[in-house]
Amino acid sequence: MSQIKTDKLTGTSTAGSILVTGEGNSTTTNLQQGLAKVWLYYASQATVDSLNISGVTDTGTGVLDIAFANDFGNSNWSGHHTTDYQQPYLSDQARATGTAKLLNRNSSDALVDATAGNATFHGDLA
Repeated sequence: MSQIKTDKLTGTSTAGSILVTGEGNSTTTNLQQGLAKVWLYYASQATVDSLNISGVTDTGTGVLDIAFANDFGNSNWSGHHTTDYQQPYLSDQARATGTAKLLNRNSSDALVDATAGNATFHGDLA
């Protein structure tokens, strides 16, 4: 069995672009594009663990404002938010290169604090 140990991978034609052969061996995917650039796990409105988050602020019942440590190159990132309530979502009103807003609603459409939640963001970093 072969083993590669390294602290850094660099593409040969473009430094930040590494192609990985897909499962069917007939297509490739770009490693850089496929990585989550930001993720967050929180409980009781406080950060438990995260990547590329510089701060999480509880700005009201059912609302968390997230600041990214390293901004995205534009506000066209993609995000996903899940909680223990039926209606967690990302607000498009706060979509920016360096911030996001997470909201949690119950089945009655009222804002509520989530017991726990997860958020993941993909896109191009600045």
